[in-house]
Amino acid sequence: MNSVAPSQARISIIGAGPGGLTCARILQRRGVAVTVHDRDPGPDARNQGGTLDLHADNGQIALREAGLLEEFFRLARPEGQEMRRLDPTGTMTSHKVPEADELFKPEIDRGQLRDLLLDSLSPGTVHWGRALETISGPADGPRQLHFADGTTVETDLVIGADGAFSRVRPAVSRAVPEYTGVSFLEARFSDVDDRHPDIAALVGPGGAHAADGDRGLFAQRNSADHIRAYLIQRVPVDWIGQSGLTAEDTDGIRAQLLDQYGNWSPRLRQMITDNDGPYVDRPIFALPVPHTWEHNPTVTLLGDAAHLMPPLGVGVNLAMLDACELALALADSATVADAIRTYEKTMLARSTETATLLEGGAEHLLTTDLPDFGDDNDAQL
Repeated sequence: MNSVAPSQARISIIGAGPGGLTCARILQRRGVAVTVHDRDPGPDARNQGGTLDLHADNGQIALREAGLLEEFFRLARPEGQEMRRLDPTGTMTSHKVPEADELFKPEIDRGQLRDLLLDSLSPGTVHWGRALETISGPADGPRQLHFADGTTVETDLVIGADGAFSRVRPAVSRAVPEYTGVSFLEARFSDVDDRHPDIAALVGPGGAHAADGDRGLFAQRNSADHIRAYLIQRVPVDWIGQSGLTAEDTDGIRAQLLDQYGNWSPRLRQMITDNDGPYVDRPIFALPVPHTWEHNPTVTLLGDAAHLMPPLGVGVNLAMLDACELALALADSATVADAIRTYEKTMLARSTETATLLEGGAEHLLTTDLPDFGDDNDAQL
């Protein structure tokens, strides 16, 4: 089968995260029809996670092409670029304060960014409650998408924007994410200025990081007077179960954490003792490096589906840059196959270079001299 022109193609994006929605928005601005399928039953089905920073040299480029950069700046928090580094006694060892007009990587909550992108799409673009199970059909198309609700959709291009454990990836690659040996445990704090003033003062308007070589802590201010803290440990992937606990056993997990962080200052240990609600276990996975695949004229990947890396300042920014470049390639190419070749030539080289740099980088989150990869701690949060 000859590859169809993008303007005539049935284009299906799997995943309504920042990457998938950015791709859909830019395609629609260029007059290319697209449908997004997402497993969630609706846009408000779950919490979208914490804050993230969008960089001027990738994420903001995508938003500019999407026509949303000014709206982003109205929502963003430039003060969130502040970064504090602490030692386990709670003493500040370094303090980066952004200039008054600095906009290189302002923060925005994931939920706010998602709403910004969703509201920019034509009504009905996103089909909710569509959990992809498998893809069938010949490599040169058309492809059939088989969803958990029993529906099947025929399409000319499948774009996998469905994250770490992508159901699209097996159509082009046998690679699967591997556990890095490092795990995050998320703790949340609400109404921090009134209910948790000591933690609010410690973290400030941006983020704060502390580590002792074996364990770490990263806390970050979100909008609406919230803070999320991530307790970082080198542990087995199922460490909670191996400890005889369950994810719901907040008191049991807290007791173990207090033992592990026993030499840390009481100020920092408040982020273990004072959290609102249960902890959230977030083991860190990454794809093998390099992760590449042979050209397929009807399937491609972007973001974590293509290049899952440790959360060291690249996650959503690369996903949105991928989305932008893929959408522009589709808008400017004669066929879908040509567009995929153009996009993957740049994307695979960039992701291989970045993933090589960050390989094993989850360990850096435990070091006392964390390299400045950036504070975009969003890749898997």
